[in-house]
Amino acid sequence: MAEYNAPLEEMKFTLFDVIGMDEVLLLDHYRDASKDIVDAIMEEGSKFTHEILSPLNRVGDIEGTVFKNKSVTMPKGFKEAYAQYVENGWNSVTSSPEYGGMGLPVMLGVCLMEMVDSANMAYSLCPILSCGAVDAIEAHGTLDQKSTYMEKLVSGQWAGTMNLTESQAGSDVGALTTKAELQKDGTYRIKGQKIFITYGDHDMSENIIHLVLARLPDAPSGTRGISLFIVPKFLINEDGSLGKRNDAYPVSVEHKMGIMASPTCVMVFGDADDCTGYLLHEEGRGMQAMFTFMNNARLNIGVQGVACAQRAYQMADEYAHERVQGRAIGYEGQEKHTISEHADVRRMLLTMKSQTQAARSIAYLTAKYIDLARHHPDAKSREDYKALADLLTPMAKGYTTDIGTEVASLAMQVFGGAGYIEETGIAQIYRDSRINQIYEGTNGIQAMDLAGRKISLRGGKDWKYLLGEMKEFCDDLPDKGDFSLMKRQFSKIIETTMSCSVWAYENQTENLRSVMAGSVAYLRLFSTSVGAYLLIKGAKAADKKLKKDHGNNIFYKEQIDIAYFYAQQIIPQVLGFEEIIKAGDDALYRDV
Repeated sequence: MAEYNAPLEEMKFTLFDVIGMDEVLLLDHYRDASKDIVDAIMEEGSKFTHEILSPLNRVGDIEGTVFKNKSVTMPKGFKEAYAQYVENGWNSVTSSPEYGGMGLPVMLGVCLMEMVDSANMAYSLCPILSCGAVDAIEAHGTLDQKSTYMEKLVSGQWAGTMNLTESQAGSDVGALTTKAELQKDGTYRIKGQKIFITYGDHDMSENIIHLVLARLPDAPSGTRGISLFIVPKFLINEDGSLGKRNDAYPVSVEHKMGIMASPTCVMVFGDADDCTGYLLHEEGRGMQAMFTFMNNARLNIGVQGVACAQRAYQMADEYAHERVQGRAIGYEGQEKHTISEHADVRRMLLTMKSQTQAARSIAYLTAKYIDLARHHPDAKSREDYKALADLLTPMAKGYTTDIGTEVASLAMQVFGGAGYIEETGIAQIYRDSRINQIYEGTNGIQAMDLAGRKISLRGGKDWKYLLGEMKEFCDDLPDKGDFSLMKRQFSKIIETTMSCSVWAYENQTENLRSVMAGSVAYLRLFSTSVGAYLLIKGAKAADKKLKKDHGNNIFYKEQIDIAYFYAQQIIPQVLGFEEIIKAGDDALYRDV
């Protein structure tokens, strides 16, 4: 299996020419950053992921983790790779300089995380969770808590986890039963069990800071009665050194379909009635603090979808250009061709390439809105950009991870029977990708969030603005050459998405179940329209560069070809979703 190579030219083109990272770099908060710095960091990230993380991907899949005596040992090489990751500062790129971070844009952090995910998805989950813990404590912690935890979490010296799920309370978080009781010293005694805890234990960091949802004795039922607690693996002494082992242990590690090197633990808190926790934020407002964590995680999981798609495409493209089989129709003079010349294989490769790039663009745009929401000088603009980031987040998680699995499946098809053999490596990408559609809120939940909540916020202002911006761009496209088809198809999907959005918005109160029945189709439709917008923006930017370059740059030609294929072949597949979306819930509840 070939090692991962980051598609730097494509990533940088998407960042600057499609999404417009220059606008973020002009913000006063990022005055010390520049395009040269971004380029240099991405180059080094590419080297690190290719040379250090990618070679461990197969190792981790084969060896998995070892659970023994209430502790987890990582596969060979992971601990050493993590030490290099921390030493090189990769864990702290986007974190605040106040706590030792570099303070660089979220957009850059997303690019680097895509590289890490593509090289070794199982490994990537550890720093992803630590970043979520950093966000939650920075937003909701006390000064003392920030002083105690932030610097070491930012550096990666300590790792973080999210402890939400219980066996009887999966996505229904309000049904959790883990208990927290206030003690005389102001700490809380935690008791309960959590399942599916990613990196619940490992031997890569000195300490693990668990964020645990629990319920106080007199708390009301449902999510309003939940609080969030910091529960360190090792308690912290007053001087900042590690103290005694807290009563928080893994009791087993799940045997999974994929991400074998990511320890998914069953965690027990307070088995000996001695688990100490510290309240984060306020009593009864744990979900607010946890959503700070989860919003970070949802975008990062979406990036994992992009990463799986990119790695799968990269492997399939390489194989297709090496595998000689049969004579391709329409060619003369050769007896055999590589399979990349066969029409159906070309269809699959272009489907993979275009949808991967569309998914990447959506993730990068979401990151841009987050940067602008945090640091734009105008308060009203910050509010608007936050709303746009919130609107896009279900797409940046749901669409991208659907694409990740679909592209991995197509890659296996390109490999044929060889792909079904573990040694070729594509089976691992397929197995690893499948969890992305499930954790951090299933994609069904993402669809419900988009269709049932996000489009109703602020009177529908945000989706109307986004679709209006897309329509204005479409109207300005030229009516000639390749852009004629792109404009025609893009116009159709904008009109369809607008019509379905209006229908869903108008049925929020009287017929919400009907909206929910078509929500998955709606998410796919809206995401495809945004993907088309960004790919065609890329084609327009590439066309402009080609005219300056006298049409000699193959990369820019490819950007136009990809957008053209997406408009011709992908958009028509979702236009019929309008009928599904507006059909309501009749077919789903005929027996009720």
